[in-house]
Amino acid sequence: MKPGKRTAAIWDSFTYWWGRRSLQSRLIAAYIFIILGPCLMVSVFSYRAINNTYIRNAVDKNNNLLQMEKLYINTQVESMAAAAQVAYNDPEVRDYLANTTEPDLGELVKFNTEVFINMTRIQYINPNIEHLRLYSKSNIHEIWPIFFRENRVSSEPWYQKAKEIKGEESWSFMRNDPDPMMRYVEQTPKLAPKVSLLLEMSRPTNNHIGMIQVDMLLERFTPKTYSNLQNSQSQMFLVDAEMQLFTRSNDSFLQDNRDMAHAIAERLQLYRKSGEWDIQYSENGKSFLLINTPIDRVDAFLVNVVSMDGVIKEISRTRNLIIGANVGFIFLVTVIAYVLNAFILKNLRRLTEAMKKVRRGEAYNGITIRGGGEVGELAHHFSKLMNTINTLVAQAVQKQVLSKEAELRTLHNQIDTHFLYNTLENIKMLAEIENQQAISDALTSLGGMMRYNFKWSSEYVKLRDEIRHIENYIEVMNIRFEHPIKLVIHVEMCYLELEVLKMSLQPIVENSVKHAWTGVEEELEDRIIQIDISETEGDIYVSICDNGMGIEPQTLSALGEAIYSKIRLSSELNGPRGGVVRAGGIGLRNVCQRLQLFYGDEYGLKLESEIGIGTTVSMILPKVLLTGDKQS
Repeated sequence: MKPGKRTAAIWDSFTYWWGRRSLQSRLIAAYIFIILGPCLMVSVFSYRAINNTYIRNAVDKNNNLLQMEKLYINTQVESMAAAAQVAYNDPEVRDYLANTTEPDLGELVKFNTEVFINMTRIQYINPNIEHLRLYSKSNIHEIWPIFFRENRVSSEPWYQKAKEIKGEESWSFMRNDPDPMMRYVEQTPKLAPKVSLLLEMSRPTNNHIGMIQVDMLLERFTPKTYSNLQNSQSQMFLVDAEMQLFTRSNDSFLQDNRDMAHAIAERLQLYRKSGEWDIQYSENGKSFLLINTPIDRVDAFLVNVVSMDGVIKEISRTRNLIIGANVGFIFLVTVIAYVLNAFILKNLRRLTEAMKKVRRGEAYNGITIRGGGEVGELAHHFSKLMNTINTLVAQAVQKQVLSKEAELRTLHNQIDTHFLYNTLENIKMLAEIENQQAISDALTSLGGMMRYNFKWSSEYVKLRDEIRHIENYIEVMNIRFEHPIKLVIHVEMCYLELEVLKMSLQPIVENSVKHAWTGVEEELEDRIIQIDISETEGDIYVSICDNGMGIEPQTLSALGEAIYSKIRLSSELNGPRGGVVRAGGIGLRNVCQRLQLFYGDEYGLKLESEIGIGTTVSMILPKVLLTGDKQS
């Protein structure tokens, strides 16, 4: 089986299994899933934030310690430079170092009691200075432990380096403190790392006469680097220009991490070239932070190595607390959701059982569920549905009975209508025999009206049929009037096949016939009803106009409200034609409501009228052929 089909099969199996679970089980699973996602996101975000906070705090804390130590080192550098400068600026010191002849005893005593004492006082003033030594190029009389001949140290690399830079400060870091007096030739020099400031003396310029050396032990120069306090979380390193590392020997990170010294040297070399520094370092499964700061004057770096063991333990403890809190929270929510769902879904199970009984054909006696909510609403609608079903069943039975009765009535009506049509035809023939052509025409129109009214096979008819019915109606009604009504029809042939509701135009025309000329002077003989058809944006407008007396604005407004109202027309409308409104409004309202019922609320009637000019009723309906196709 291909991987895609296998995945689809597994998914189908899961969905089938999931679909068979109870609603309560699925709701609880959904609660857990909904809560688990945000909890995981919040936990991950919180863990990362806490992790970054711990690391940032560790970096800030140890960087502050580093800056404080750097400040102390700079103070020591200034004190060493000040001591060297005092010796450098003393003219008697310069004269003594530049002297090429052996001084007499008086000069030596004077020099010893004045200049030498002053040089010794420099160390007393700053006890951190380990040595103040002055070297002379000539074979002067040495006064230990300050004045020496240069040949004692001239072969040392640090001494040659100081001579090459010609009077500028030269700083050298050494792992031991050699004795220029060579009093302990057979003994190994004491392991006492120190820093030396060397300053060449020339007289005149470029004429080397000697060297000033100021020494300070590193344990005094940078006490935190050589601190005896046990601190297993961090360790400071002093790294010189030759990438030599100076630090404490006890409890050192270098004992268990052999590659750390090399890694620090490499990163400092890269930092010198590009300014890039990688603060993270790992070795033997342990993580460290490497924080550095340069000490520019002595061309060295101070590096603080911070062990992350303690930080990682704190982070792990916090992570475990977060996981435990999430598990406890999810468990608590699950228990609460289970209890609440069992209580909430109890009514749903009752409703389900009632539905199963109805499905099995058992009689439905109703179900009572207290409280509201969706389950109560569902039970209410289920009861309504069952009542509706029972009512529909009863109506279906009643309809079957009425259908049979309607068939019998239809046969009876057919007999009656045929009798009426035959009787009208006989009277029409008698009228023609008696040469009463007006009576014959009226009977013809009346017969057409009766056939149109009795033949109700559909709600829809062609427009041509509805207009023909109106023509018959006007011809019949003109028998009553001394001044006949003239029907004017302006309808294009393309509109005669349109679909209209049967008996929709006749009530409007009847309304005009009955009320348009009520109260008009007898001499008004030209009474006209005009039917026009227009089309706008796919809708048909059938306008029925009369040249009657018109309707007052207040009465017209009341009539419009009555036509579009959903209640029965009020019997009290103000105005002199209140009775007219009551008589005509009901027929117009019925037509309007039929149009909206069959075509939609956007269709209906529109009334316009002006006093002394006439009234226009516009019927708005969609352009639809009798076949039912809407035309575009």
